[in-house]
Amino acid sequence: MTAASGALAPDVLPRRPRPVRGYASGKEDYLRRLRKIEGQVRGLQKMIENDTWCPDVVTQVASATRALQEVAIGLLNDHLRHCVTAAAAGSPDEGDARLAEVTATIRQVIRL
Repeated sequence: MTAASGALAPDVLPRRPRPVRGYASGKEDYLRRLRKIEGQVRGLQKMIENDTWCPDVVTQVASATRALQEVAIGLLNDHLRHCVTAAAAGSPDEGDARLAEVTATIRQVIRL
């Protein structure tokens, strides 16, 4: 706020509270798993740099891919249990809208 006007200075905007996501209770677990995957990807880069045998690299790519898929499944499960369930309890229309979002997300993931 400026002292003279009592108005907010242009560079100081009020903060909105962040919404609580369905994965909030498992956030640290998701971050731990993603850091592990990040390490796997760095390992893949080193394998390529070191001219590692192709089937070994592909096996490690598959492992990292499965790990990411498990994170995605966990996030969708949390979303269904938290966001979709809460929306459906609020109103059938809101529940239907959230289910449509989940269906669209699954459709997008399947198109890998």
